Amino acid sequence: MLVKKVVLIAITLCISLCAVAQSIKVKKETSRIKGETTEGYGVELDGTVEEVTASMLKYFKSIGKVKQADGVIMLTESLSVGSNTKYPVYGVVKEKGTTAEAWIGILPKEWPADQGSKLDKELEKMLHELGVKHYKDKIQVDIDKSNDALVAVEKQQQKLVTENKNLNLKLENNKKEKLRLDKALEENALDNENILKSIDRNKFKQDSIAVAGTQIKKVLEQQKEKQGKVD
Repeated sequence: MLVKKVVLIAITLCISLCAVAQSIKVKKETSRIKGETTEGYGVELDGTVEEVTASMLKYFKSIGKVKQADGVIMLTESLSVGSNTKYPVYGVVKEKGTTAEAWIGILPKEWPADQGSKLDKELEKMLHELGVKHYKDKIQVDIDKSNDALVAVEKQQQKLVTENKNLNLKLENNKKEKLRLDKALEENALDNENILKSIDRNKFKQDSIAVAGTQIKKVLEQQKEKQGKVD
């Protein structure tokens, strides 16, 4: 049963290797933040909304402080964005067909004019890094599964090697036991033949002794009869 499971895992992993390498394409997108439509950057990522949201939270937490409310993630105190870390950057994840779209942007009115206009490249870079980390983490999950599968295969392989050694040893012992039993059977057949011969000899001797006993009895009777005639 375990062998079938290991083979199935191996086939699944091989199929996953056939997937085309992910291309992260960041582009200008708009989103609703605090009731306002604002521009930012969006990227489509493979995965559910929950999975991509988890990736965004993990990435934001690695570069600053995070708050989450009403489906919007707010990043503050991040040195990755501008020189003044008190202004917020927003993140939103939306379902898009079979994928999910991650969006990052700001509300321009919350930033000084001389800073907000310079953030485009930084926001684009952040979203690209988020996409890279998202796919690397997904691949790491596959790597962990592959490592687990490899450990399972190696354990099963060692188990089968040990089992093979034990089976060969058992076979060798069985051959030796067969030889012993074959020899014992031959000796038994010879003993059986000798016993039958001994039985025949014994019967012959019994018959001979019986004849001799009968003759002796006759002689004894004759002697007694003769003795009785002496006056």
